Amino acid sequence: MGKIIKLLDVVGRLSDFDEDDTIYVAEPWTEDSNAMVATAPDDSTVPPKAAAKAGLTYFIEIFIAIEFTEAWVASLEEKPSLSAICQRLIEYATYDA
Repeated sequence: MGKIIKLLDVVGRLSDFDEDDTIYVAEPWTEDSNAMVATAPDDSTVPPKAAAKAGLTYFIEIFIAIEFTEAWVASLEEKPSLSAICQRLIEYATYDA
């Protein structure tokens, strides 16, 4: 937590993080964008100092990302690639969250 990694790596390890934490990502959001998982301040849309200093913005909370990706994957006949899961989560965070 607090370490900058690629968004694809965060998505691949969602269950490793505390569900109360939040994902912050550099824009434009792509699977290769720098990302950080951190405990959010009181207003979860405002990034913690380390994330803000790295130029990262609010993306989505871990628990929402887990719920969304698990439900989406379960609705499909075949398990999608990690890249496809990441892209669908970006779409969800951009347009629906």
